Amino acid sequence: MKNYNRMPENFLWGGATAANQYEGGWDEDGRGPSIADVLTGGSVDKERRLTPPAPLPEEFYPNHQATDFYHHWKEDIALFAEMGFKVYRFSISWSRVFPNGDEETPNEEGLKFYDNVIDELRKYNIEPLITISHYENPLHLSLEYGGWKSRKMIDFYLRFAKVLFERYKGKVKYWLTFNEINMLTQDFGAVFCAGMLDPKDVCEQSRYQAMHHQLVASALAVSMAHEIDPEFMLGCMLAYHNGYPYTCHPDDILYAQQFGQIHNSIAGDVHVRGYYSGFAARYFEEHGIQLEVLQEDKEILKKGTVDFFTISYYSSSCVSVTKDGEKTAGNGSDNLKNPYLKASDWGWQIDATGLRYVLNQIYDRYQIPIMIVENGLGAVDQLTEDGKIHDDYRIEYMRRHIEQMKEAIHDGVDLIGYTCWGCTDLVSASTGEFKKRYGLIYVNKNDDGTGDFSRIRKDSFYWYKKVIESCGEEL
Repeated sequence: MKNYNRMPENFLWGGATAANQYEGGWDEDGRGPSIADVLTGGSVDKERRLTPPAPLPEEFYPNHQATDFYHHWKEDIALFAEMGFKVYRFSISWSRVFPNGDEETPNEEGLKFYDNVIDELRKYNIEPLITISHYENPLHLSLEYGGWKSRKMIDFYLRFAKVLFERYKGKVKYWLTFNEINMLTQDFGAVFCAGMLDPKDVCEQSRYQAMHHQLVASALAVSMAHEIDPEFMLGCMLAYHNGYPYTCHPDDILYAQQFGQIHNSIAGDVHVRGYYSGFAARYFEEHGIQLEVLQEDKEILKKGTVDFFTISYYSSSCVSVTKDGEKTAGNGSDNLKNPYLKASDWGWQIDATGLRYVLNQIYDRYQIPIMIVENGLGAVDQLTEDGKIHDDYRIEYMRRHIEQMKEAIHDGVDLIGYTCWGCTDLVSASTGEFKKRYGLIYVNKNDDGTGDFSRIRKDSFYWYKKVIESCGEEL
């Protein structure tokens, strides 16, 4: 008989990072520039700026060094092992493997770095979970082809994916095709997700066409992977947008439902069901979106459905048809403030109960295994005189969310893993700051460029170690 009071013994506990925010070594060993490498640093009063076709000498580009996993990978993986990680989610920098993105043959020096990382993880029995494309298109593909608005990107992506699948067959089981693909429902996604640099492409027509190309590429990659190794497990990854109705007026109830269908289900349905929903067809028609869909695309999408579903979940907000109310920040979106919730230092509302709601919503719709591959608190951490970081606020955030994960499992949700974001400090994608820290490991790097990259275990490091040791019993 199933014990609903305990997490599954084979639950995949771990942490997550992305190459563009963590790796550094941006121009070493043959790596080419990516979109992230021409994004300047930002702050609360200074937005990140895109400066193609190359970095400007007077600007600061935090992603160039990030928090330097490229030179600290052994040390960091040992720290992950000390915490007891069962899984580590990371991305492979496309431009480290194919510097321009459209070459015929890969950069062997770039691949050797990931050989070392994967072998080191396996030494500690940590399962790699690899994101193939995580907000880091090679810059050349944007400048030469216009990013993912071009269908040519599909072949470039598949060449990259095939190299990874063949090289790491037998070493890597879990793969994610694209990070937060559904961010293309928002202006934010034009550059970050699709690498489209033309301001005219910050429009629904271009964004949804780019998303269609990525969905086709994902489906083809899934089919290819299963042919190369039937043991491979391929997943999708969505930034899950949880928008509650701001009032109980029926118009707000319907608007909240449609908000979820747009921002979550259009991409999710194609990934899992293999086709666009009737809602998507109506939305495209009413918004003048005319997708170029080849006849073979329908069969490709139907064949290449994913094996599991993964999400990032940080916060929730409210939505209303009137748009009236105090605004709040969030992961790629600004909606209405919920008066019942507290917020982080950056205004992201903290809603652990919402995670249970979301997990039930996803599982009821798709009935496939789920992983939470991003969840964490961006905060200002203070280093004490004795070299400690007492981040009780982060512990409380994670504790409350893990409690709701357990409730969701009790509800019947097939939740198989949790990788907190990011297990070490890294560059914030939205603001380009080091100050906005997520890690359980402190990295001495600052927004003024100073810092020696030394690593310090935060209080949350020791707390999470106990959580993993007890499989979620000791919170």
